[in-house]
Amino acid sequence: MAMLTVRNLPDEVHRALRMRAAQHGKSTEAEVRDILANAVKPHTRVLMGDALVALGREIGLKNEDFEVFNEVKDNIPAEPLRFE
Repeated sequence: MAMLTVRNLPDEVHRALRMRAAQHGKSTEAEVRDILANAVKPHTRVLMGDALVALGREIGLKNEDFEVFNEVKDNIPAEPLRFE
């Protein structure tokens, strides 16, 4: 696991962190870990389908825009991407 050193932390911030940790029944280090994790991790996952629906609505896609896919009768399977 990674380690982090925070230099020049004002005394009043350190004191507030210690008090907050005590209120939550944790060590100061555990409290800081929780604060950092909550600050950088999203609260909810973005689901790909939801993101695509939102994008389609934002740019105004309609069912008619997808009719072109029904007109193309290509039965050749797609080639997988190569990352070489």
